[in-house]
Amino acid sequence: MRWHFAEFCLDTDRRELRRQGEPVRIEPQAFDLLEYLVLHRDRLVTRDDLIEGVWGGRIVSESALATCINAARVAIGDSGERQALIRTIPRKGLRFVGEAREEAAARPAPPEDGPLSLPDRPSIAVLPFRNLSGDPSKDHFVDGIVEGIITGLCRMRWLFVIARNSSFVYRGRAVDAKQVGRELGVRYLLEGSAQIASHRVRVHSQLVDAMTGALISADRFEGSLEDIFGLQDEVAAAVVGAVTPKLEEVEIERASRKPTDSLDAYETYLRGAAAIHVWTRESQEHALQLFQRAIAIDPGFAAAYGMAARCYGFLAANGWMADRDRSVPECLRLARRAVELGKDDAQALSAAGFAIARVGDDLETGADLLEQALAFNPNHGNAWMWSGWIRVWRAEPDEAISCFLRAMRLSPVDPEIFVVQAGIASAHLIADRYDDARVWAERALRAQPTYGPGLRVAAASLALTGRIGAAGQVMATIRAIDPALCLANLHDRANWSPDGLARMINGLRLAGLPE
Repeated sequence: MRWHFAEFCLDTDRRELRRQGEPVRIEPQAFDLLEYLVLHRDRLVTRDDLIEGVWGGRIVSESALATCINAARVAIGDSGERQALIRTIPRKGLRFVGEAREEAAARPAPPEDGPLSLPDRPSIAVLPFRNLSGDPSKDHFVDGIVEGIITGLCRMRWLFVIARNSSFVYRGRAVDAKQVGRELGVRYLLEGSAQIASHRVRVHSQLVDAMTGALISADRFEGSLEDIFGLQDEVAAAVVGAVTPKLEEVEIERASRKPTDSLDAYETYLRGAAAIHVWTRESQEHALQLFQRAIAIDPGFAAAYGMAARCYGFLAANGWMADRDRSVPECLRLARRAVELGKDDAQALSAAGFAIARVGDDLETGADLLEQALAFNPNHGNAWMWSGWIRVWRAEPDEAISCFLRAMRLSPVDPEIFVVQAGIASAHLIADRYDDARVWAERALRAQPTYGPGLRVAAASLALTGRIGAAGQVMATIRAIDPALCLANLHDRANWSPDGLARMINGLRLAGLPE
């Protein structure tokens, strides 16, 4: 979670405080105190509240408390006299009085292994365009323009395109082209802005050499809001032409595809795509409702059917599918409809393939659909990710890891990187590499502590390596988020092969999961 106030951004996921994009030094306890005050800005926070919420009820001296408050104030340019953001109410407590805006998009850290090497072909990342309209409700339309560019570029097989999830983590940040190029491992960046007013759209784009920071080309496009997809096509074609001047006209024409002719359906779909990345039961159910609404607006929208089916798969993985007798048939209906409507749509095919394999327990059909998706778009990171999971479920650990690593390379700072990391952990568990499984599972949980598959592999691998106490602690978290889970219904959450499931059951039994 990120909170924006005054000139500052408080990133609670990365535990960073930034001022106008630059990091601000702040002690961990002061960070926790500032976070607590921002979260509870709607009320007065007493001394006892702080001790309970920040120090966990431990005894804290008045001087230590005062020092921590002062440190938080100094970090945000406040003081005991100025009190522009943190105000003291004499003999009562504190209040955060600044205007704070919440942003829910997670920002994972760049890969730990250093800069990525460039692929053996042209590579590009399309960064989120700035919305210059002054109207936050237009953000989804601007995102849709960028989505169209990414989709068009991905259809160029010779071009290595970073997935949308990784490029969008730079939203709202002042970026350095060379740094982003190193973090994503690409040679080119496309950045830009869009302004929407009186049903007109004006788009500015800049193609930048990420190796040198030099501007390669700049273009401006205008069109009507009703023809937003035509505008996307034009921008995508212009970008491709700038990167490869010798590209044949037929290749440029292939760069575009309209996901739907309904602007309302597409906006609703984009809202669902944003909600699905917030890993809570409520957010997954909300995303499902939005995709269903998009389908109601446009019954021919293939990707919306696929993503709705994918929501059911996510709910099943965490034990959040309330009524399996109703939900499983509905998930499979949506997935099959996605395939019928989207025979050449990689997004629809990959989401449907995952759902059919995960919820329908039909691994062969799921694998076939994912192969079709990758045939249409070999740069589709999610298709590689779900292909990896199907290989986990089929007890093909080395092939699974190969798919997962490809997914990570295409989307190295993806907000859903924990799904890939948990998949790699699962593959190592199947291969009896329990220490490797533990390491990767712990990485996944650092990124998303409530991800069911990551928690289960972590508990099993810890137990199988003799760390019974640590395994028990993870098991307590598992039981809290999925109280109905037991060894007898484990297959509902993890449809692994008999051998792989036996290893999981053995580890989870040692960790304390009841029969």
